Amino acid sequence: MVYFNYRQRRSLIGEGAFSTYSERMEKSMGEIVNVAEIFGENVFNDAVMRERLPKSVYKKLKKTIVEGKELEAGIADSVAQAMKEWAVERGATHYTHWFQPLTGVTAEKHDSFISAPDASGKIMLEFSGKELVKGEPDASSFPSGGLRATFEARGYTAWDCTSPAFLKEDATGVTLCIPTAFCSYTGEALDKKTPLLRSMQAIDQQALRILRLFGNTTSKKVTPSVGPEQEYFLVDRAKYLQRKDLIYTGRTLFGAMPPKGQEMDDHYFGTIRERIGAYMNEVNKELWKLGVSAKTQHNEVAPAQHELAVIYSEANLAVDHNQMVMETLKKVAGRHGLTCLLHEKPFAGVNGSGKHNNWSITTDDGINMLNPGETPHENIQFLLVLACILKAVDIHADLLRQSAADVGNDHRLGANEAPPAIISIFLGEQLEDVIDQLCSTGEATHSKQGGKLMTGVATLPDLDKDATDRNRTSPFAFTGNKFEFRMVGSTDSISSPNVVLNTIVAEAFKEAADELEKAEDFELAVHDMIKEMLAAHKRIIFNGNGYSDAWVEEAEKRGLPNIKSMVDAIPSLTTHKAVKLFEEFGVFTRAELESRAEIEYETYAKAINIEARTMIDMAGKQFIPAVIKYTTQLAQSINAVKAACPAADVSVQAELLTECSDLLSETRLALSSLMEIDEEAGKQEEGRAQAVFCHSKVIPAMEALRAPIDKLEMVVDKEFWPMPSYGDLIFEV
Repeated sequence: MVYFNYRQRRSLIGEGAFSTYSERMEKSMGEIVNVAEIFGENVFNDAVMRERLPKSVYKKLKKTIVEGKELEAGIADSVAQAMKEWAVERGATHYTHWFQPLTGVTAEKHDSFISAPDASGKIMLEFSGKELVKGEPDASSFPSGGLRATFEARGYTAWDCTSPAFLKEDATGVTLCIPTAFCSYTGEALDKKTPLLRSMQAIDQQALRILRLFGNTTSKKVTPSVGPEQEYFLVDRAKYLQRKDLIYTGRTLFGAMPPKGQEMDDHYFGTIRERIGAYMNEVNKELWKLGVSAKTQHNEVAPAQHELAVIYSEANLAVDHNQMVMETLKKVAGRHGLTCLLHEKPFAGVNGSGKHNNWSITTDDGINMLNPGETPHENIQFLLVLACILKAVDIHADLLRQSAADVGNDHRLGANEAPPAIISIFLGEQLEDVIDQLCSTGEATHSKQGGKLMTGVATLPDLDKDATDRNRTSPFAFTGNKFEFRMVGSTDSISSPNVVLNTIVAEAFKEAADELEKAEDFELAVHDMIKEMLAAHKRIIFNGNGYSDAWVEEAEKRGLPNIKSMVDAIPSLTTHKAVKLFEEFGVFTRAELESRAEIEYETYAKAINIEARTMIDMAGKQFIPAVIKYTTQLAQSINAVKAACPAADVSVQAELLTECSDLLSETRLALSSLMEIDEEAGKQEEGRAQAVFCHSKVIPAMEALRAPIDKLEMVVDKEFWPMPSYGDLIFEV
């Protein structure tokens, strides 16, 4: 077998790691994988529960899961015993309550199954219903935004039985992971899961009211269904370890563009390299064993950028699975001598990474409430649902924008590579035409049809053509039977955007149901309501180029908010409108919202502070010494040439020396300025004031330091440059 850059790879990775990499390549290429056999083998899923639990216990547990009934203590004990036996049979030695605090990543504390030894020194393996249902981690070290004082340490993790337990296999052994919610001693949500579960209850209750109005008496539950698409970068780990900025911040704080970037469009959907293919192969198998339906993999737009998409699942499960995906992507990368970068913008000037959140609402008996059918103009239920969603997004555009706000996403949104920072909805020609008919004449009489796509090649079949094209510049696009929210950052949990979507749509459904349930003539009332809502909120619809300056101007005329940064987005969490919305449906209390705003400000300030300090460290300890060394050698070279041949022309060397010296001086001044400003940032009052200062003062100072160093990279001999370049990182993988 021949490997790409064999000698170089061996040198960079090291002999031991290279051997492991080679073994993995050969094993993966010779191994036959039966996906059906391995899928879900590490999950305590419905099939396992049906097999291992007594029939009565299984029925009661399913009732708890499906109907939300309280779990009896005796049932919990039976489930815990079966779960422990299953896990131990598969090699598990420990269990953990696996939860999602407000850090954006998962947390776990491992406890072994062993009990205290008896008099003979023997131990028993124990796991009780109480241990399954409730845990007590220290809550003081997790973000709480003032909900908990440091000395108030107690917090609770509570088993979320709607998300199945699973086994995690890694260097620590096999661990039974129990998905849980996380709350404070006084009951406030300290995690991403609890509000999500609350929002799912809200939309379930209100969507059922809509269905009942249209005569549906069979559907018993409505669930938001989500399919996230995860983008990421892969770089060689040996090169990654030479970049302090990647290690400390997840992105490059310095770096000049290589001669070739993504302008040739040759990476997108291109042939997957063998090394990357071996990595993807292992990622897939790991995820399939965890019951994660990894479906689609491909090269993304930028060099070294890739995407993994999964099949739709209930929102709660989708959020858990996406956390597993991100964890697996990072874990498996190390086994292949790679590092996975999930940051939204690891390389300036190169396409960043997002996470498209595909959202729909479906019933327990298979009805997709966002399916328009063949003739949308006749589908009154769909038109009402659509009108409610338009209303929800228009009224709460600021909240939806905030749900996708993070430090990394500030580098991406509105940068002609991702959706603009302005929230709008793309519906396509077919639905926009139906809406135009309703708004102009009061009724819709037809729906545009797609027809046939003629290939012009005799051996190729004519294809059915969709009635609507797609729009990749829209932040919230209707794509057939779902909405694709394209703003979410690649690092983020998808919980926040789905909490917002579920809740704002629940509000719109409630307001519609409140009115229609009292109507004497339902058909007339629903017709008038659809027309009125569409006319009132039509401004949110935009099918054009979201990247254009013309749209920015048009959006301003329409009164649509253009929230450009995370700092500007955070205040929307605590407006009167937001508090009223979330409290009405029991998703957040005012205190929980205020705490989250505080955490967001703190997160922003801390992230920028780390980036600034990293830049200061790199500039002072790496770049300036490297350039001094280079200019010294250059000066010595000029003197040596002059001494050997006074008539020799050394103007090129002298010009280069002058340029480097000028840029070095600019670097030193910018470094001093950043150090002063960063010190001043630390003196600001914590919270919004500090975050605003970082945004308005620290970031410009960071950009001022980066500019001369990136220019120096283009003129300093590569031999002297202290770290791998962009070209080294994204093309040599």
